[in-house]
Order: sequence, then C-alpha cells, then structure tokens
Amino acid sequence: MNNTWLIRGGTVCTPDGMQQADLLVDNGCITAVGEGLTAPGAQEVDATGLLVMPGFIDIHTHGAVGVDMNGADKEGLAKVSAFFASQGVTGFLPTLLTDSHEALLQYVHTIGMAAPEITDGAAVLGIHMEGPYLCAEYKGAMPEHLLQTPDFSKFMQYQKASGGRIRRMTVSPEVEGVSHFIPKAVAEGVSISIGHSGADYDTAWEAIRSGAACATHTFNAMKLLHQHFPAISGAVLESDIYAEAICDGIHLHPGTVRILLKAKGLDRVIAITDSIMAAGLGDGRFKLGVNDVIVKNGDAILADGGSRAGSTLTMSRAFANLRRFTGLPAFELAKLLSANPADLLGLGGRKGRILPGYDADLTLITDEGAVSATFVEGRQVYSAG
Repeated sequence: MNNTWLIRGGTVCTPDGMQQADLLVDNGCITAVGEGLTAPGAQEVDATGLLVMPGFIDIHTHGAVGVDMNGADKEGLAKVSAFFASQGVTGFLPTLLTDSHEALLQYVHTIGMAAPEITDGAAVLGIHMEGPYLCAEYKGAMPEHLLQTPDFSKFMQYQKASGGRIRRMTVSPEVEGVSHFIPKAVAEGVSISIGHSGADYDTAWEAIRSGAACATHTFNAMKLLHQHFPAISGAVLESDIYAEAICDGIHLHPGTVRILLKAKGLDRVIAITDSIMAAGLGDGRFKLGVNDVIVKNGDAILADGGSRAGSTLTMSRAFANLRRFTGLPAFELAKLLSANPADLLGLGGRKGRILPGYDADLTLITDEGAVSATFVEGRQVYSAG
C-alpha cells in the first residue's frame, strides 16, 4: 500500500507560524514542509482553503455517540474512535468515572487490551482515571459512596490489569494519603492531575511540589479563588502546572477562558471536551458511569439535578469556540489542542506539532471548525468527501 501523501496548498500551522505550503508524508512521518514539493507516485490531497493543523489530542473524555467509557467494549471504543477522527482528533485518553474496585479493574483491562487494535480512527493513547481518590464535597458527578482513599497496591492492580496503559489520574489533594500517593504514581510514569477539590492553597501546593502536573477541568468542581483564601484555584494559576479547560461556553465564560490564558500562558492550557456518551447525539437521557444524565439544549445535568455531568463538546467545536473567544491564530491555538496535551503525556518529541520527523497526525479543517480530513501516523482515517 502506498504510504506516501502529498498534501497541497493548505495553510500549514507550524510551531512558528502559518504558511501556504505543501506537506509531504512518508511511512507515517512528516518528511517536508515547503512550497512546490514533489513526490512521484504519492497520493495527493488538495488542501486549498483549509488549515493543516497538528491532530487534536483529547486527554479527558468519557465517551461519545452512545458509548460510555465505563463499560465500553472494543466495538464501542472503535465507534468512538471513528467519531473522534471526524472531529479532527488523532489521539485520546478514555476517561473512567469513579466506580467500584472490581468494575474499574474490568474497565481498564478491556480498554488496555483493545487499545492497540483500534487503528481505523483516533488512536487510544492510554487511560485517564478520574478518581476514585477524590473528596466528597467537590465530587461533581462522582458517586460519593464509591470514593476512596489512596491504596497504592490497588492502583498497581489497575495498572497491571491495563497492561501499563494508565497514563493519567485525577486526585484531590486534601484526601488523606494523596500527598504520599502522588510521587509513587509519578515514579510509575503516571501523570497526576488535581481536581474535584476544595483544597486550600498550601495543600494544593504540597500536591504540586509532590509531582502533580495538571489541573482537571480548571474552575469546575474546584474551590474558587478568594482574595484572602486563594485555595486550589489560586495555586493552579500561580504555578507552572498545566490547566485543563472545557471551552464549550457553558462550563467557562469566554472571559474566564481569556483570563486563564492570560494567567497561565498559551503553553500551559489544555483544551479538553470532558464529553459524555451524548456527544454527537441530540438531547435526551444518557448514562455517565453509574449516573443517569439528562441533556437539554446540549447541557448535561445529573438526573437528580445535583451537578453538571460532563459535556457534549467535540474538539472541532472547541477549536471554533476558541477562535471566537480569543481571536488568536490557529497556530497558537494548536498549542492548547495538540502540543500541550502531547507534552503532558510525554509524547512531545513526536506528536502535537507539524515538523519534519514528527508523526503525521494531521487535521485538515476550515476556520469555522469543519473537518475535511484526518490522518493518524500517515493513515487517512477520515475524509468528509
């Protein structure tokens, strides 16, 4: 099969800016970016009028198109993977809501075993466990009766069951034992994120100094900054850790997104969806883990009315929203959608940027966020045509 592609005439978003250029892909890698490239025998794509961006990486998603990651089988993961490819996503982390120990063991095993076989859409880059080491006060959609304190031996059971594919975990800094758990998990190659938390400023900083690298859906399910008590939000803003942001215009006001970007800088904010199984579908009744969820006008709420329950956002809409919220050029927003999540996951040396030698994970998209084509490691996994 011909593994060489020549993508012609698009506006290519490189780390340094945007240029009208051709892009050459061979054996899954970007080999050249420039004008007038030639490659006899290559498959050609006309990208005239399109942005050529590094593929989007969603590090926090609970599902889409009727599939909930808690309990998803191989076929469900493949369905989500194909849908995400249509939204410009080239890699994602299935995110598991807090559940029982036995259920989580089964979920991580199923995803871990299926991940290498998902090849016709966005790649499964690992697993994100959101909990179960979270506080009750800021539980959000987490089932309170299933929250736990850290047990490293249990966590290693999860990691073994997953085949070593747990890449991220969200914990609450104030939960007893978390400060000791963080460095142990980091030593195992797991990126720790802090969230679902009412931690005070000093406790949050203790978690950051222990190795936490990110904040989960910043400002949502999190104690907010007060001028006398900066709390976890203040520590997140002041520190150099990454900050997730749900840019759907519901979870965060556009002004809040701009404030976050001004405080953290473009290199430290990560756009996520926090999507649930309703993403890609209309309003109705759905599940999020053990929870019943009602979606009305695109807003997902627990059926008991107690809390928001994820989102119906897609990464292509997040891109369009960020264009509208900020007015920033696509090559700068690519940091939030591609480079920063790749760096957090330790993949920044080969993913998240359009540079020679990098994986050919590419999204061809309009300024308004309509995806035309998606490539994962040089394979075309989606075409709008």
